[in-house]
Amino acid sequence: MNKIDYPFSKEQLLPQEERLELKQIKKEFIIGVPKELNVNEKRICLTPDSVNYLLLNDYKIFIESGAGIGSNFSDLDYSEAGAKIVNTKEEIYKCPIILKIAPLTDFEINLIKPNSILISALELKKQSSAYISKLINKKITCIAFEFIEEDDGYLPVTDQLGDIIGQAAVLISSELMSNTNTSGKGLFLGNISGVPPTEIVVIGSDKIAESAALTATRLGARVKVFSNSIFKLNKIQKLIGNPIYSSTIQKKQLTKALMRCDVAIGTIKSSTRSESVITEDMVVKMKKGSIIIDVSIDTGGTFQTSELTNHDKPTFVKHDVIHYCVPNIPSRYSRTSSLCLSNIITPYLVKSVRFGSFENFIRNNNSFKKGVYLYNGLNTNMIISQILGIKYNDINNII
Repeated sequence: MNKIDYPFSKEQLLPQEERLELKQIKKEFIIGVPKELNVNEKRICLTPDSVNYLLLNDYKIFIESGAGIGSNFSDLDYSEAGAKIVNTKEEIYKCPIILKIAPLTDFEINLIKPNSILISALELKKQSSAYISKLINKKITCIAFEFIEEDDGYLPVTDQLGDIIGQAAVLISSELMSNTNTSGKGLFLGNISGVPPTEIVVIGSDKIAESAALTATRLGARVKVFSNSIFKLNKIQKLIGNPIYSSTIQKKQLTKALMRCDVAIGTIKSSTRSESVITEDMVVKMKKGSIIIDVSIDTGGTFQTSELTNHDKPTFVKHDVIHYCVPNIPSRYSRTSSLCLSNIITPYLVKSVRFGSFENFIRNNNSFKKGVYLYNGLNTNMIISQILGIKYNDINNII
């Protein structure tokens, strides 16, 4: 009798233990939003509407009492949206994810838990290696607003706030020219029939300069733009549509333009006072009562005569020229700026839930990954390495 070959062994025919697929364990998504310590910082990263939306997407939100007051959002607004209001910073900094506007202070670094995630501005020009080292020692993962970049090169936070700053620079100059300002010449920023238009010089070609030039032109001012980037000058020209005067930065032409203008808006950064694009001699030749808006004052300034001011005392007069040198212009329009930031950050936060943890989201989202400058205490930003001498680690090798 021939032996029959069975396709299965005896063991394989016995009942087998059932193996169930294990779902990925999802970490809790808990965000703490502290009240800003800087009295000139009135913005907040999340609006009540965004809080409500995040709660519907598995987040828990803790808001420090009074955090939204500067943007006219009350504790009641946030509690009705579903956030938990806490009274102390110690409670807020127990949260695994911290979302705030300004960089951490030394006091806040002491409060934040090791291995937390921090999403805020970095303002690298103001930081030292000692400051970054404190974050490194706590093994914090840090994402900077200004480094978040879409695949097409668009910087959502930087560009959106640049729009606000550029438009604000023109509107502020209009206020300063009026008779309500004791040093103002009583000029109207616009184009009235039979009256020569206001002349505005813009030095720079970044997003702020682009926004300022466009706003001033739409209001009827005569605009001149100076930059050493022909490509960006061409971009501004196409954006505005109407022909405007534009030129590379040549001292003779720029000095003539400044002598005739009513307002000069500077967006070009400088490392030292001696490297300022506009020298003190050039400012001396400007018209009495003319106005300087130096929006790059927090990164060195465009004008050699600029000195840091604040929202409480925003201007000073030097060589008969009014100087406005406030470093945080968006905070002047805190509610609009907060809405803007909230609209940008909230979609990223919602997307992160799909990945089970914020760490997985960083691994899988190139835009947010570009915003990371510390990952579990390791420096992943080349610029920090170059400026502060801290060892650089390629984030793609780490994660």
